[in-house]
Amino acid sequence: MDTLTQTLALTLGASWASGINLYAAMLVLGLAGATGSVDLPPGLDILADPRVMLAAGAMFVVEFFADKVPGFDSIWDGLHTFIRIPAGALMAMGAVGDVGPLGDTLVGLLGGGVAAASHATKAGTRIMLNTSPEPFTNWIASVTEDVGVIGGLLLALTHPGIFLISLALFFLLLIWLLPMLWHGIKRVLGALRRHFSGLRGGAPPPPPPPVQTLGGPATTGHVGNDGVPLRIDAKVPRG
Repeated sequence: MDTLTQTLALTLGASWASGINLYAAMLVLGLAGATGSVDLPPGLDILADPRVMLAAGAMFVVEFFADKVPGFDSIWDGLHTFIRIPAGALMAMGAVGDVGPLGDTLVGLLGGGVAAASHATKAGTRIMLNTSPEPFTNWIASVTEDVGVIGGLLLALTHPGIFLISLALFFLLLIWLLPMLWHGIKRVLGALRRHFSGLRGGAPPPPPPPVQTLGGPATTGHVGNDGVPLRIDAKVPRG
């Protein structure tokens, strides 16, 4: 049972962390394996390779700064949708090992689904935070995510049972937050659509309606150079 719990915690923990910060997850697992703190399964041994750790560390530094720039962090998340989710599936498959074609497919789907859930939570929250003009909420969210990924993986490696309970609570919170995140994202995207539609140039505003003065002819609502309202049938002199 202990071995099963450890394997399950590592499988779900690696895929969950990959959806939030893939490079931090690779670096933590690689360092744990390289220092001998944890015996990584054969499918994840490659993370302890110095070249892989160097690449993961370099990308972690890049993401550390890119993830704290309001607006650009959402672009970064959008691009990493095609990286974090497949990587989460591969991390899960590497943690479990060879369990046959059907088992590999099921584990890959599980890992990809967990990575997709954590990635969607991160990206959706960032879109909503970017509506705030100040950058402090983005910085706080980014640092919290970095610390959470590192701490969560260490918890999965050292106390797998506690991590699995924490992960279950995370998904319960996600189910509760999902409708609010979805409505918030729709509002933000709608506001952006209206904003850029206005920048592309819409129809010019209609002229003011004619004003009917008491006892006099209808005027256009504009005033001539002499201060007299222009009548509808009046001709504006040129030059």
